Amino acid sequence: MSGVMASLRAWVDAGWLREVDHAFAAFVAAEAPQAPDRLVLAAALASHQLGRGHVCLDLATLAADANDTLALPPDEDAETSDAAQALLREVAATPLRDWRAALADPRLVAPGEGATPLVLAGTRLYLRRYWQHEQSVRRAVEARLARGAGDAPPARLREALELLFPRGPHAGPDWQKVACALASRSDFAVVTGGPGTGKTTTVVRLLALLQHLAPPGDDGHPRRLRIRLAAPTGKAAARLNDSIARAVDDLPLDQLGEPGLLRAAIPSKVETVHRLLGSSPVRRGFRHDEHNPLPLDVLVLDEASMVGLEAMAALVAALPPRARLILLGDKDQLASVEAGGLLGELCRRADGGHFLPATAQWVQAATGEVVPSALVDAAGEPLDQAVVKLRHSHRFDAESGIGQLADAVNAGDLPRVRRLREEGREGVAWRELASDAALRPLVLDGGAPDGRVGLRAYLQVVREARPSLEAGSEAFDAWAARVLAAWSRFQLLCAVRRGPHGVERMNERIAQLLLREGLLPAATGWYDGRPVMVTGNDYALGLMNGDVGVTLEVPGPDGRPTLRVAFPSGEGAVRWVLPSRLQAVETVFAMTVHKSQGSEFEHVALLLPDRDSRVLTRELVYTGITRARRWFTVAGSAALLEVAVERPTRRSGGLLLHRDGSR
Repeated sequence: MSGVMASLRAWVDAGWLREVDHAFAAFVAAEAPQAPDRLVLAAALASHQLGRGHVCLDLATLAADANDTLALPPDEDAETSDAAQALLREVAATPLRDWRAALADPRLVAPGEGATPLVLAGTRLYLRRYWQHEQSVRRAVEARLARGAGDAPPARLREALELLFPRGPHAGPDWQKVACALASRSDFAVVTGGPGTGKTTTVVRLLALLQHLAPPGDDGHPRRLRIRLAAPTGKAAARLNDSIARAVDDLPLDQLGEPGLLRAAIPSKVETVHRLLGSSPVRRGFRHDEHNPLPLDVLVLDEASMVGLEAMAALVAALPPRARLILLGDKDQLASVEAGGLLGELCRRADGGHFLPATAQWVQAATGEVVPSALVDAAGEPLDQAVVKLRHSHRFDAESGIGQLADAVNAGDLPRVRRLREEGREGVAWRELASDAALRPLVLDGGAPDGRVGLRAYLQVVREARPSLEAGSEAFDAWAARVLAAWSRFQLLCAVRRGPHGVERMNERIAQLLLREGLLPAATGWYDGRPVMVTGNDYALGLMNGDVGVTLEVPGPDGRPTLRVAFPSGEGAVRWVLPSRLQAVETVFAMTVHKSQGSEFEHVALLLPDRDSRVLTRELVYTGITRARRWFTVAGSAALLEVAVERPTRRSGGLLLHRDGSR
């Protein structure tokens, strides 16, 4: 046993494996000292895959291509020991039957329920806790799909939908209307779609519809539904807050009847998942769970692509049995940084619709909309009837360069990507960034046609619009709001964290560039104009992972200048925090694509790495493109972009909700 553990230690020393992976292998070895080396090795690899976002280790793909499955050697691989290389060769040479034979040890591995540390389901090897998480999410979804929510009388439903969705010039079905109708008849629903397809508008109208259709209480009076809204990060929650407020104002509440009840039922506050569940002061886990469920009838979870399996399992465990769950998100975005890709799995068949003929007939009766025959499937699954893809973007029209590039990348259509680059499209630029000289104009002025976007414009607001020290707090609040708006116009996104084009080095380079230009007073520590992102939830301060603030010089209690960090606080308001109270922040002149999820910027520049990396995927590029509203710049090698377009992300998991086994 010491041999395999020594080889795994060589992987840890080389940076190929985490300490926690090695520790789990050691635990398995200690539980059964006579276990085969290959079983201990498989345990370490299953833990390694969790660290890469996979719920399990797929032994079939491991046997077919170990290097690609494990992403080893890692991109930053330097010279490594012979022992590390030898173990990788051994893993690559092991056929599937040998992995199966080694795992046939009931002390450590079971096919399902039990107390073993590992679970082998088909060719998928799980750490037991994650197998249990997957099973609990699957059971929760399937129970709600099987139960349904009962069909409202078609005439009443159609009347309400006609008020919520006045007829407009649609080239095809009004998918927002269809999504509301189908979600009203199921206790589980998913609404997916790209940027600008109206996910938030749809869900606000859905909530109004659900309240309108809610049965009366025992006293015969209309019963107010208990509705809660949640998002994975504070930043995503803040964005949904603003969107909800605007969407509610557009609702025809008076025509639906009981406008006061309808307005009161739709929450004005969005919570993070962790705040919704609540931390327990007496034990590990959350305050709300299966023993203390959330007091709600409907839960809407926005940006569901960012939610990992463990968080989703905690969420469904805390739902009352009869509660309705509605997921929103873009299935094609990057998946959660934690293990799992649930939204992608749930929406795997969304492009093809797969609506049963009976569903299509019901949709026409309830909405007047005709489901295209290409999306009707006599073999459709129960899940298919609860998933609706919004297919029309209100942000990007047919001529939008950003929209066309996003569609081409998302489809993996390399010839079309090349054609768009060669022909050029308004709103999309391609730049090589091999030097600081090439970086300077992009960072300073954003490369936008009017030159108003970039860090120079943002820092000019910091310096030139600053109120006098004698001005009141309202003047400084208004100025800070202007600064935050100016910062959010341009964002440089990095694909990787390390290396010459990684986010860590780029923040240093940009700060030094701005210092040389005389736009910053310093480039390290706390200084006027430093934008920072919170990297961990701070409930005492009310700041969540992903929140962004700007460091500004303002009058202190004694009237002398001092530094405070201004954070947006909803509806144009600002809150100020002492830098000394912020324990987990990082500078964000540049941020990773992952950190940008849930945000939008007027101009986005996606900085590609200086060499190929396994993290450079189709989903990463698509997510970067769709953060932009008006301009998008590909900063880096066009050849690397093409590599990314041809590299879709595949996460291993077993949330098999389709009879054909697709996932």
